[in-house]
Parts: sequence; C-alpha cells; structure tokens
Amino acid sequence: MSQKLRRGFLVLIGIFAVAQVFQPDRQPPSPSASSIWDEPTLPTEVSAILSRACSDCHSNRTEWPWYSRISPISWLVAHDVDEGRGHFNFSQWSDYEPYRRYKILEEICEEVEEGEMPLAIYLPLHPEAKLDAEDLRTLCTWTRTWMDELRPQIGDSPDRSEDHDHDD
Repeated sequence: MSQKLRRGFLVLIGIFAVAQVFQPDRQPPSPSASSIWDEPTLPTEVSAILSRACSDCHSNRTEWPWYSRISPISWLVAHDVDEGRGHFNFSQWSDYEPYRRYKILEEICEEVEEGEMPLAIYLPLHPEAKLDAEDLRTLCTWTRTWMDELRPQIGDSPDRSEDHDHDD
C-alpha cells in the first residue's frame, strides 16, 4: 500500500471515528394527553398496521435500529424521524384539532395508495412495514370512516387551508 493511500485511509478512519461523537438527539417530544393507540374506536387491525408500518417515524414509539447509532447514517435516520413527526405524530393525536385530524387521515390514505408511504428506503431493512392490498383497504376504509365522523365537527369545508402544523 502506498504511503499516500495509507494516509488517506487513516484520515478517513479518523473522520469516521470523530463523527461517532456527534449523535442526533433520539429523545421523543413531550408526551401528549393521549395517542392514537388510546382511541377506544381504533380497530385492532388498524392499530397493528400503524404500529408496524408507521410508528417508527410518525410517533414517539420509534425503535432505533443498530444502524441508527452509526454516523453519518444516524443523522439521516434522525432526520427522517423528525420529518415524519413534523408531518404528524400519532403520539400527540389528542393535541390535534378535528380539522387537523381530518387532514392527517386524508393524507394517510393518499400516501399509502400512491405507494409513497412507508418510504421505499425504509422497506429493505423493515420488510414487515410493507403494506399489501388488504392493509391498504383496511387503512383507507378506516380513514374514510373516521373522516366522516369528524366532518360534523369541522363544518362543511374540510378543504380549507389551515395546515399550519404541516411542514413540507
């Protein structure tokens, strides 16, 4: 091995080692009064789907896998979790007003039907999160049913644009 190649390799190892010191914050946000899993009308099969396919990024129930402790991968994983919680956080369900819940439910069905969620990058290491046709039907039936129940609480205009909690 040439001297330059050896030095370059040692520099890379050093940078990698130093990067391990800089780990993202993995603490969940402050707890809410109740999560979506506390809802008495949440069907068991929906709860199971949300737990296995959504909760790592959209709740405070994140299970941080081994690779999420290795920089710079840890920064990417933490970013995805922060972004998911920023869109909505099932652990803070009781904090959302009825209109916000309505929009979240609408977004859930749209995203899973379009194959946008769970993220494709997430699925290879989390194959249990893959949604089949029955999962899609179950989730969308549930979201539409709950949207119908919320409609009287939000009035005649569920399309109004007050998504101030939603960051793109």
